[in-house]
Amino acid sequence: MSKKGEMKTVGEALQDLLKAYRIKDRFDEKSVLASWERIVGKPIAKRTKRLWLRNAVLFIEFDSPTIKSDFSFHKTKVMEVFQQEFGKGAVKEIVIM
Repeated sequence: MSKKGEMKTVGEALQDLLKAYRIKDRFDEKSVLASWERIVGKPIAKRTKRLWLRNAVLFIEFDSPTIKSDFSFHKTKVMEVFQQEFGKGAVKEIVIM
């Protein structure tokens, strides 16, 4: 129960706990990276050479120039999906390497 006497969901309680221990950013980072294949699909995920997140910037390196070019047209949509799922602060920018 919160200070106001309201019940919290398990998700809200978990977010509060992550914030209290100052590990929310690291948790969000791991969650974003773990969801890459689910969000972009297997064909793109298989062509992803490296993927990392630093300071809410998602860096992506592909092994194919064609995928790199195609993905550049869809990166705004992918960023919106990440923001809807993980919140506005999780991914603020996508950089294709």
